[in-house]
Amino acid sequence: MSFAEYDRFDALGLAELVEKGEVTPAELVEAAIARAEAVNPRINALVTPLYERARKQAAGELPAGPFRGVPFLIKDLLSALAGEPMQQGSAMYRGWVPRENSELVNRYLASGVVIAGKTNTPELGLLPTTEPAAYGPSRNPWHPERSTGGSSAGSAAAVSSRIVPMAGGGDGGGSIRIPCSCCGLFGLKPSRGRTPTGPLDAEGWNGFAIEHVLTRSVRDSAAMLDAVTGWYPGDFHYMPPPSTPFLGEVGVDPGRLRIAVSTEPYLRSQVHGDVIAAVEDAARLLRELGHEVIDDAPRIDATAFSRAFLTVVAGQTAAAIRTAEERVGHKARSEDFELRTRLSAMSGDAFSAGDYVAAVHTLHDQARRVHRFLENVDVIVNPTISVPPPRLGFLAAEGPRAVLEQLMGRLPVGKLLTLGPLLDQASADVFAFIPWTPIYNVTGQPSMSVPLYWNAEGLPIGVMFTGRFADDATMFRLAGQLERARPWADRAPPL
Repeated sequence: MSFAEYDRFDALGLAELVEKGEVTPAELVEAAIARAEAVNPRINALVTPLYERARKQAAGELPAGPFRGVPFLIKDLLSALAGEPMQQGSAMYRGWVPRENSELVNRYLASGVVIAGKTNTPELGLLPTTEPAAYGPSRNPWHPERSTGGSSAGSAAAVSSRIVPMAGGGDGGGSIRIPCSCCGLFGLKPSRGRTPTGPLDAEGWNGFAIEHVLTRSVRDSAAMLDAVTGWYPGDFHYMPPPSTPFLGEVGVDPGRLRIAVSTEPYLRSQVHGDVIAAVEDAARLLRELGHEVIDDAPRIDATAFSRAFLTVVAGQTAAAIRTAEERVGHKARSEDFELRTRLSAMSGDAFSAGDYVAAVHTLHDQARRVHRFLENVDVIVNPTISVPPPRLGFLAAEGPRAVLEQLMGRLPVGKLLTLGPLLDQASADVFAFIPWTPIYNVTGQPSMSVPLYWNAEGLPIGVMFTGRFADDATMFRLAGQLERARPWADRAPPL
């Protein structure tokens, strides 16, 4: 199968060719490997190629799932594949191998996909740009000096560059939607509880994080959610199964929706003009499609939300380092984790249990504001990120800030209690880049980035659509309608 033929099809399209006998899984795997060998040296999307494993899997008996024989990549974070390294963007985990699959990986495999590798991620998935010191930056196929976002950025770069038509990801603060915006892909964060978290975890980041896939087509996302959705024993969050398959919703007219549109950031940020133009363009399209579009948005207390989210993530990071120590069998050294990861963990150790619980209560209060707002509208539209894909290194500390971070890294943990304003500043650049996405992780709502706009530089800019809790069906109906009105699947990066 030539590259040109391989590029023409989404995942369901390739599976249909396999079903008809027009191509074999082995041929698809060879096409994916050839593409990876051609482009991965330039974009660093894959950190763990599993080519021989994929060849062996493709040559054997594959489950009769909807994606039988389709090459697939999994994110090197949360998605454990027994017998293969799971390094999570960290030197601490280099070479660590889980003994069992995560349940989500089992369900991926049952869908028929052939796993050909694991993709790049920032250390522990903490930053919204993928530039881990241990494995190097993931580069954007639309411009190699631009960020792919994070944390599912290796997956986004791989799908965008046509290594595979679909790859796994996870979203704890925007980590599916952000890289989809940067790389011109479709990415849905499903409602909390739609996909399993066990057995390694009962929930991710207090339920903020949920895994799903990054795709070129809406129907691939829907079909994979059909394949993997459902509770796993021990998961903290349960979602009743959908009344009808999500794949069938993609072609259904969503009806006339009441949609609130806003480019005002929930968290403190300056929004780029191209991003505003992308949302305004989407609003015009929605009106042309017959929807009622109003200018409105929920009201979020930016300071309260930012500090509470930072507190929870810091606590989760501290716990993650302890888990890493247990898994690899030694205490973490300064060279095992990046400075910002260590600072986040130190903050988590400095906060009290009461601080953590109070932060959770604050986030729940902010979430209720959003849910109440959605009693009067069907969908909220915001930008996905505040700027077009930024240049690599845009979150790196420089000058006095770099010196300050080094100093903070040497302080005793207790001293960090006096550095609240400095910690606020350290997180300000992150929230300025993603002033919308984390809100919907806390609320647990379905939220998707849709590639409707490219700027004058030829860079993709996603628009984010968020629905009512558990109403993933409306998301797929609306996404399908947008895809038919403004097709994007054939827009390929110059790479």
